[in-house]
Amino acid sequence: MNNRLLSWLLFIALCIIWGSSFILMKWGMYDAWQRPVLSPWQVAALRMLSAGLVMLPFLIRSLKNLPPATIRYVLLSGWLGSFFPAFLFCIAETRIDGALTGSLNSLTPLFVIITGVLFFRLQTSRAKITGVLTGLAGSALLLYANTSQPPAYLAYAGFVVLATLFYGFNVNMVHQRLKGVSSVQIAAIAFTGLIPPSLLVLLFTGYFSLPLTQSAYALSTLASTVLGIFGTALASVLFYILVKKAGGLFASLVTYGIPFVAILWGVYYGEKVTWMQVIALSVILLGVYLANRPEKSSQEK
Repeated sequence: MNNRLLSWLLFIALCIIWGSSFILMKWGMYDAWQRPVLSPWQVAALRMLSAGLVMLPFLIRSLKNLPPATIRYVLLSGWLGSFFPAFLFCIAETRIDGALTGSLNSLTPLFVIITGVLFFRLQTSRAKITGVLTGLAGSALLLYANTSQPPAYLAYAGFVVLATLFYGFNVNMVHQRLKGVSSVQIAAIAFTGLIPPSLLVLLFTGYFSLPLTQSAYALSTLASTVLGIFGTALASVLFYILVKKAGGLFASLVTYGIPFVAILWGVYYGEKVTWMQVIALSVILLGVYLANRPEKSSQEK
């Protein structure tokens, strides 16, 4: 298999895996008749726990030759880039659709730029500012497209926006503080570091006292576990391979495919998707493109 074909297969796989994460959250929290099964806290904790257990065999090797200061940044990355967003997304999906959640998730690259400028002294340009403003306008249009819903509906969309803000900050922190650490090392240390707090959440929310052998609870647990193994642990490794083979610019284009997969799942699941929402998503993605397109060098101008 040639390198180009493999890169495209990885790209498509990541779009499907991450785009399907939002519907897996729904399946973790509700049964086929939309009756609550597991709480959002339990689904998120199971996701983090399963991701940590999968990466546990790589922990000892990943810790070798890493100074304590670096390990602290990796653990912080786990909280900002995985733990908090996992709970925010699940809480949001108790009120909003997976299609809307996936669309708002496309704000992540814009928050990478915003947090980079505000907290990491990164240089920006007029093109990036234009892209950020375009993307934010698209998100405002997306929320406007849902104004027929109760105010609480839109308020829960704020949890998704906050999660993408955490993502943006984490990307910059990893880039600035963890340049010499591979993504496999980051995933192994960060995810296994989340095993104890995930177990505590499951303990205090009464998960282990539930009738877990009943089909509804077993299926919800399975969906949450699949979400952790594939949507968190495996996807992180695949993304790392894609960056190595095709470069960061090509890998970042996964952002464009994720929301469309989420919308397709939403349509299949019976969620209402309007043309206004699709137009708003297109505006957000246009902003992402404008903010992240490579700038011409002075010789090319």
